[in-house]
Amino acid sequence: MLQPSLPIGVFDSGLGGLTVARALSDHLPNESIWYVGDTKRCPYGPRKQVEVRSFARQVGKWLAKHDIKLMVIACNTATAAAFYTLQKELPVPVIGVIEPGARAACMASRSRKIGVLATQGTVASNSYAQALHFLDASVEVTQCAAPRFVQTVEEELAHGGHMHQDWKHNPEIFDTPEVYAMVREDCAPLLNKGIDTVVLGCTHFPLLSAQIKAVLGDDVCIVDPAEETAREVKETLKRRGILAASSDAVRGVHAEPTYRFATTSDDITSFAVAGKFVFGHDLDSIEHIELSELETL
Repeated sequence: MLQPSLPIGVFDSGLGGLTVARALSDHLPNESIWYVGDTKRCPYGPRKQVEVRSFARQVGKWLAKHDIKLMVIACNTATAAAFYTLQKELPVPVIGVIEPGARAACMASRSRKIGVLATQGTVASNSYAQALHFLDASVEVTQCAAPRFVQTVEEELAHGGHMHQDWKHNPEIFDTPEVYAMVREDCAPLLNKGIDTVVLGCTHFPLLSAQIKAVLGDDVCIVDPAEETAREVKETLKRRGILAASSDAVRGVHAEPTYRFATTSDDITSFAVAGKFVFGHDLDSIEHIELSELETL
């Protein structure tokens, strides 16, 4: 029997999934979170699906060993490669980010012309197009791989220059001619096609949402699957009766959520600094995971 006090497990290929963890903490302030960033093997996007599926199974099993009540695959590439596999293999409910993102995009679009901005792996899987067409068969989908976005975000955060900053309050960090040139070039397939909604099919991409919006235009709705994923998690926990309460009325105890983090990166300090920039709170409890430990799972 899963207990409401158990944490939600969240994992990503690196730091981008902290945008999902942040949405969870915003929408579910009483929930504890156990986050894993597989930073040493980031990015997942260029890798083959079979390799990404193997990584996702390893991290999924690691988190399941740490007594979680639900798992969120906060990586679009891993969701595309391993969502159904993890649902079958793990003893807890598993939620990915693709279906919630597709649903939000369908609801937002008026023209029924939707763009998907994602990694090579997610685009190649065709997972977003399938999810969108399942929701609305008449939707016209244009997919666009932006392989440089993940690397740009990870490299900017890696140098540790944003120790006391927050990406939601400091979007100008990526306001450079080089970033705008990259965004214009990589978003070119989405322009002049009547697209009115673009779903950010990678958890790193919201950090470039201001620049993406500037290139695509104010009339294009940008969908961040993190928000919709958080809502789905909340509904799932409520339906299963395992939503964390703000207090234990029987014992008269106020339940404070805890946030724990783990990374395969060898540089925990840099992970902590960059993680605070994305998550919006200090990453007080960080554990290092050796790849050899994951590879035995």
